[in-house]
Amino acid sequence: MGRGRHAQVLARLGLRVFGVDASHEAVRTARDRATAGGLAISAWCADLTVSPLPPDRFEMLVVVRYLQRDLFKSIRNAITPDGIVIYETFTVHQRALGFGPKSPDHLLEPGELRRRFEGLDILFYEEVSAPEAVARLVARRSG
Repeated sequence: MGRGRHAQVLARLGLRVFGVDASHEAVRTARDRATAGGLAISAWCADLTVSPLPPDRFEMLVVVRYLQRDLFKSIRNAITPDGIVIYETFTVHQRALGFGPKSPDHLLEPGELRRRFEGLDILFYEEVSAPEAVARLVARRSG
């Protein structure tokens, strides 16, 4: 969840928001910012490799600028039937731009994000190289 930028946007839209981050400071900052803006968000400080998301729990999962490959299965399992995953993060082409992540652990290979969500209905997918090199996906789990 980081500092809650996307959580606040979703809460302003009237959605119930549940954010997760491994950092206590990030969770506290996100909740404080939401409260200051008159918004309510729920937040959980957790390492999702140790305490995974519950299965069939979320109607929408949003992941932005974060890549931890061993969480893909948990993300897929956590969405409800007809649930949506919105995912955007950097690709290996980001290195050529000279800023952002450089480690292959944090950069998607071409087509990797689409492959990670095979079996879901891909509603939108793109990979762009400018102004940042990112892959974007919106996918739905069939009910």
